[in-house]
Amino acid sequence: MDKQEVVGLIEAAIDEIRPYLQSDGGDITIVEVSDDLVVKVRLEGACDGCPMSMQTLKNGVEMVVKTRVPAVLEVVAV
Repeated sequence: MDKQEVVGLIEAAIDEIRPYLQSDGGDITIVEVSDDLVVKVRLEGACDGCPMSMQTLKNGVEMVVKTRVPAVLEVVAV
């Protein structure tokens, strides 16, 4: 599987969790997927600066992405 296919799977996983973020007034954007499969995202709206954003990122977004794309090493906010 090439990087473009992996990015497509990551985008699909993010799209799966996006409605939950949007229901709380937030959103998420993929900034970059590095060659070693670290996914860099930007939390937006109500998620930007929210005290729970790191928990949401690790226990929500990262969990879903790594479940769908096991090769992903980590999801980090930038």
